[in-house]
Amino acid sequence: MLNRLILCSALAFFSAIPASAQNYPSLVLVHGHIWTENPTQPEAEAIALDGNHVLQVGTSADILRLAGPSTQVIELNGRRVVPGFNDAHVHFIAGGEALASVQLRDAASQAEFRERVAAFAKTQPDGAWITNGEWDHERWKPAVLPTHQLIDDVTAHNPVFIERLDGHMGLANAVAMKLAGVDRNTPDVPGGVIVRDADGNPTGIFKDAATTLIYRAIPPLSLAQTETAILAAQHEAARNGVTSVQEMANDTNDTSGPDHLRALQSLERGGRLNVRMSVNLRLLDWRNLANTGIQAGFSDGLVQVGGLKAFADGSLGSTTAWLLAPFDDQPANSGLASDELQHADQMYADIKGADQAGLQIAIHAIGDRANRTILDLYQRVEQEDGPRDRRLRIEHAQHLTAQDIPRFGQLHVIASMQPYHAIDDGRWAQKRLGPERIHFAYDFRSLLDSGATLAFGSDWPVAPMVPLMGIYAAVTRRTLDNLNPNGWIPEQKITVAEAVHAYTVGAAYAQFDEKVKGSLEPGKLADLVVLSRDIFHIDPVEIQNTRVDLTIFNGRVIYNASEPEHK
Repeated sequence: MLNRLILCSALAFFSAIPASAQNYPSLVLVHGHIWTENPTQPEAEAIALDGNHVLQVGTSADILRLAGPSTQVIELNGRRVVPGFNDAHVHFIAGGEALASVQLRDAASQAEFRERVAAFAKTQPDGAWITNGEWDHERWKPAVLPTHQLIDDVTAHNPVFIERLDGHMGLANAVAMKLAGVDRNTPDVPGGVIVRDADGNPTGIFKDAATTLIYRAIPPLSLAQTETAILAAQHEAARNGVTSVQEMANDTNDTSGPDHLRALQSLERGGRLNVRMSVNLRLLDWRNLANTGIQAGFSDGLVQVGGLKAFADGSLGSTTAWLLAPFDDQPANSGLASDELQHADQMYADIKGADQAGLQIAIHAIGDRANRTILDLYQRVEQEDGPRDRRLRIEHAQHLTAQDIPRFGQLHVIASMQPYHAIDDGRWAQKRLGPERIHFAYDFRSLLDSGATLAFGSDWPVAPMVPLMGIYAAVTRRTLDNLNPNGWIPEQKITVAEAVHAYTVGAAYAQFDEKVKGSLEPGKLADLVVLSRDIFHIDPVEIQNTRVDLTIFNGRVIYNASEPEHK
């Protein structure tokens, strides 16, 4: 009987391994510190890969004994290895497109903003749209919003619609507004704001749903342009150790999802896709997915669909986050419910329909009122449709109340958060929220302690797609202005292990993939990252100076910091 059990166990083990692995591994990494995220074997010295799967994790001696004549051996020399990072919230294709546009994120004044726009416009053919930008007026003194007059004379031959870095408002020049048919007679938009001067004329600033007035005039990317953006984005991902991303619809009116899927499939068929992509379409698209029978977590190779994105409000920086009480610096303004949530009954009907079709729902919520409202809707759908493994998500979950924090754990709602925002927004967030509410901003520690699952991401291009900086932010909470050396709201710090978990296992769980990736254990996907320093045993402040040495995707080295880069 014992022999039979041993034989059955051996057969089961080898049947789970590709045929080639029964000979010897394709790649081994030895003499390092492997952080596995496997609770039964948390750390190891070495790892063996067979093609695109992990074969074995163990001591260097054991792993080297597996090697054959064609096995590639990587000497780690004590370096730290972690599972491939999974960015749980990214605008991947928009980020790739933004890499080729004007760079305004660190423009420190209106004058510098204008100079950069003018210089970039000179490189563009007449009539070409200038978009993206990712400017941040909170860097300026005073922190006033730009107007179209600031750039009109230097962009006379190009329509311009450049976004603030949060993606919730943008600046249009006069040419763009004319092409879009927007003037003083254009009515306001539910869920959005057309900022106007004292005479009622648009200043060029459009917030949230009002941005659609300009976006509708911008021609969509061609298939070739979309592929180019994806390739640029995946290069950025690889050099930062990101092997999986979860793409989120940009806004309620973002209809580019099918075009993006076509481009991704084209690249995958051509063997040029080096990132695992989970595409979250608009909640409004749920019937299209339901009618095809697609459910949450559906995947065909490297591309996954089955998630749906919706919006509850805007952003803190654009003063469109939906709050229970007014902004401290704008006593007449409590933010905005999104254009979707303006019609709450219809939004709930879409949530319920998508849920009954077996689809996953992820809703953007920044303000405390927005978060409470979405938690209420999630609680209602669970009560009405009964318990199941929904993995409902709130994207950002930035500003909460003490009463609502425990509800994430109670309702099994995933908090999909971007820790870099905390050290970025922390430079100015208190002027918006005041001294009391600020203690419930970016509540990583409180959410974890209440039993919630954290899934970390970047929101790129809103923030850098650099997980190491996200880990640094979550662990130190040192704001970018260096004014909080001991951490901004330090009671909300978490450990390095907890932050890495949120970027690996937590993010995989958030997309129903924790059984195939997120940890380094036999049978799981061979996605891993070699770091220049051991982030678990250095001063956390030094994590910001740690770099990715190697990124291994599907068992292949796709980025090596010691080699010249080829984009």
